[in-house]
Amino acid sequence: MTAIDAGAPFRVQVQAEPFDTAAEIARLSAGRDDMGAVVTFTGLCRADAGDTPLTALVLEHYPGMAEDEIARHLEEARRRWPLQGATIIHRHGRIVPGAPIVLVVTAAAHREAAFAAAAFLMDWLKTNAPFWKKEERAAGGAWVAAKSADDAAAARWRAPDEDAPGTPGGAPT
Repeated sequence: MTAIDAGAPFRVQVQAEPFDTAAEIARLSAGRDDMGAVVTFTGLCRADAGDTPLTALVLEHYPGMAEDEIARHLEEARRRWPLQGATIIHRHGRIVPGAPIVLVVTAAAHREAAFAAAAFLMDWLKTNAPFWKKEERAAGGAWVAAKSADDAAAARWRAPDEDAPGTPGGAPT
C-alpha cells in the first residue's frame, strides 16, 4: 500500500486491499463542522463487460508514479474548486466482479464544488491514471483499450486554451 498525504485532509492511496467507504467518509469529516457536502463515488468491478462474463480484472501500475499523477490531479481539483478535503483510493491487483476498485470522496462547503470535483477526478482517473487493465475471462485474458466515450467525458474539463483539437472547453474554475 502506498499513500501520499497531499496536505491533510487531502489523501491519495493506491492499495491492493479493499477499502471501507463509510470509514473513509468518517475519517475525512471527523471533527469538521464546516463541510456542507461530502460526495462519494465508488467504482465496482462488473462481470458484464463484453460477450462472455468477466472472471476478474487485473490492474497494474508503477508504484510511486501512479500516486504522484493522482496527487497532481487532486491539486488541479483544489485549484478549480474550494475543496475542504478529498480522498482518492485506487486498488491494484486482481479484482473480482462486485468488488470495489476506486473511491473518490470530495468535501466542500457547498454541493456544487464537491460534485464537480468528484466528477473531474473520476473522469481523469478513468482516462489518464497510469493503470493498465487486463480482463480475465474463461477463454483467456485481454488488455483493455481506451474508450472514446471516456475520453469525451474527460474532454469537458479542458480549458478552452488547451491544445486539444475538436474537444469542448469551458472547464469550471
